[in-house]
Amino acid sequence: MNRGFWDTLPRPFFVLAPLADVTDAAFRRIIAQYSKPGTLSETRVSDRVPFVMWTEFVSADGLALAPEEGRKKLLADLIFSPAERPIVAQFFGSRPENMEKAAALAHELGFNGVDINMGCPDRSIEKQGAGAAHIKDPKRAQEVIAAAKQGAKGLPVSVKTRLGYNKDELDSWLPMLLETGLAAVTVHARTRKEMSLMPARWERVKRAVEIRDELSPETLILGNGDVEGLDDAKKKMAESGADGAMLGRAIFGNPWLFANLRLPVPLEERLRVMAEHSKLFEELLPHKSFAIMKKHYKAYVKDFDGAAELRGKLMNATDAAEVARLADEFLKTV
Repeated sequence: MNRGFWDTLPRPFFVLAPLADVTDAAFRRIIAQYSKPGTLSETRVSDRVPFVMWTEFVSADGLALAPEEGRKKLLADLIFSPAERPIVAQFFGSRPENMEKAAALAHELGFNGVDINMGCPDRSIEKQGAGAAHIKDPKRAQEVIAAAKQGAKGLPVSVKTRLGYNKDELDSWLPMLLETGLAAVTVHARTRKEMSLMPARWERVKRAVEIRDELSPETLILGNGDVEGLDDAKKKMAESGADGAMLGRAIFGNPWLFANLRLPVPLEERLRVMAEHSKLFEELLPHKSFAIMKKHYKAYVKDFDGAAELRGKLMNATDAAEVARLADEFLKTV
């Protein structure tokens, strides 16, 4: 089995979750800048942790079939900088021939790995037979994985999935995945039916580790769901035996997360980085609506006097220059 870069990671390790319209090229670059070694004074850092970046998921069918203009927009989701390594390209789709092409593209672009989304509950994705719909058709899932491995030309291939569709099917679903010789499987510890409405059941991640140990010892198991931060991730990994943990919501407004800071981030720095993030979004993703940044402003601007007022103004900002101006004006008042 080829595990590629996964074999270079100490255990346990951490993974940045692929969040649509959140962990885009701009935010990943900011995270790399403020969480990787050499970007912050070590007096501020406790113990940096090893982490892997994931792209937002990208349609394999779109990459293969979209007209040039549409394909160009999809390719923007696959922009990355050397500082983001190791980085995995995540794709969704149910057509093996198109997944093979997407994986080949990931190899061509220089990604460190390929991941297939087999857990997304979005109905438009499921109508394509992709995302969580794969759980209902394990044979097709295996065909898609085989095609990705063919196209990846040696890059390690992994899958992100859930415990099951309408019910917990881990004991039958996971073995089907492990048969394909995946480098890693990320288990979101909920079913598709549960969405994110129920607490994640990390005891089932522990069961996934047991199944892995029996059937495919070389495959890594990553746990996902309700991870509040690095300490919580370490606790969950210790209890479950998972090799890694995926963090999603904990990254909102906190690109310093993986630097594991021992000191709080000063307000001036937080707002400066917010403005920098906004500028990068404009530069790297000009085809996307600037309104996408609003969810980030809600996370950056909270828990300080005057936050609500500033946040209200930022919700109406239309470009990065206005965001920078609002931040500067606010800082003059504190």
